[in-house]
Amino acid sequence: MPVPRVLFLCSRNSARSQMAEAFLNHHGNGRFEAHSAGLEPSSIHPVTMQVMMERGLDLKALGHRSKGIWDEFISKHVMVGYLVTVCDRAEARCPIYPGPHIREYWDIKDPAEATGSDAFILESFRDARDLIEERVLRFLAEHGEE
Repeated sequence: MPVPRVLFLCSRNSARSQMAEAFLNHHGNGRFEAHSAGLEPSSIHPVTMQVMMERGLDLKALGHRSKGIWDEFISKHVMVGYLVTVCDRAEARCPIYPGPHIREYWDIKDPAEATGSDAFILESFRDARDLIEERVLRFLAEHGEE
C-alpha cells in the first residue's frame, strides 16, 4: 500500500516548504512521502541550507531543489493526500489542487524577508526552522498513526 504523499507549498520554495519536506521525510520514518513546491520557484536560500545542516539535514545531499507546483505536480497529475500551505501568499493564491486530499494551512513567517544584521537574519531562519519542525511533529502525531 503506498504511503500518503504530502506536498508543502509556499511562494518560492526557497525556505519554509523545503524545511517542512526535509523534516517530514526525516521524522516520518517512511509513513509519508514528503515533497515541496512553490508558486513562483526560485533557488533554495543559502541560509535555509545552513540552518538545516545545523540539524544534520544536508538538503543538497538529500536531493532538494526548488520546484514549481504547476510544472512538477499539477501538469503531471501528481495526486497528493495532503496539501499544506506554509505561507499566507500560497494559501491565498494556491490553485484548487486536483483530486481528493486534506488541505492544511500553517502560517509561518517567511525568514527570507527578514532584514537587518546577519545575526538577526540567521535567527529568523532558525526560528522558522524550529517552528516548522514542531509543526511537523504535531502533524505526525495527528496524522501519522496507522
